[in-house]
Amino acid sequence: MATSEQPQGFLDRPLVSGFIAALILFSTLCFSLETLPDLHPFTLRFLHYSEIVVVAIFTAEYCYRIYSAKDRLRFIFSFYGLVDLLAILPFYLAPALDLRSLRLLRLVRVLRLLKLARYHKAFSRLGEAFRMAREELIIFSLATLIFLYLAAVGIYYFEHAAQPEVYRSVFDALWWAVTSLTTVGYGDMYPITVGGRIFTFIVLMLGLGLVAMPAGIMASSLNAIRRRQENSVKEGE
Repeated sequence: MATSEQPQGFLDRPLVSGFIAALILFSTLCFSLETLPDLHPFTLRFLHYSEIVVVAIFTAEYCYRIYSAKDRLRFIFSFYGLVDLLAILPFYLAPALDLRSLRLLRLVRVLRLLKLARYHKAFSRLGEAFRMAREELIIFSLATLIFLYLAAVGIYYFEHAAQPEVYRSVFDALWWAVTSLTTVGYGDMYPITVGGRIFTFIVLMLGLGLVAMPAGIMASSLNAIRRRQENSVKEGE
């Protein structure tokens, strides 16, 4: 069913959408090649003209989607509308900005990868899964923040006296809590007291379960969406 956010029509034909998706990947590859040092002048010209062609096609696509949208204003300010605009905006703004601003705008071109979300059903299912599980994810996020703070307070009281230059405050200890909870462990902050090490072990065990929880929530939501879509297809047959 057509919506104002994603107007249906010519651009949604498999051949056309596949071409646009390939063009997105091609433009991303060109962006990466531009960062190579000592490029041949021919390569630089090829990348420059490729960018012009890509932007021209993306601009035509953006204008067509606005033209064919049922609610044009709603589409312009929708997620996909803003992504389509950001995909072409750096090219048009570049001549009016200085070199430092131009570097930042070139990075914005990487957002073209987000356009791929329109051309694959898996991205739609992922977005729907986030909406379905948003309450659980919000609760999980709040629980994670509380756990991080409690871990930082705990390690501060265990280690501050032994390492005052490392664990200077709870805010310094928050960095340890983040790296420990995510099991990164850069090694710049680690406990040396017996109590601190026991506390760290407890935090790591709880952290493993806490980090794995959102994956289970999202997997459950994705399975529910897939089953619902499969049932809809069977009913349609």
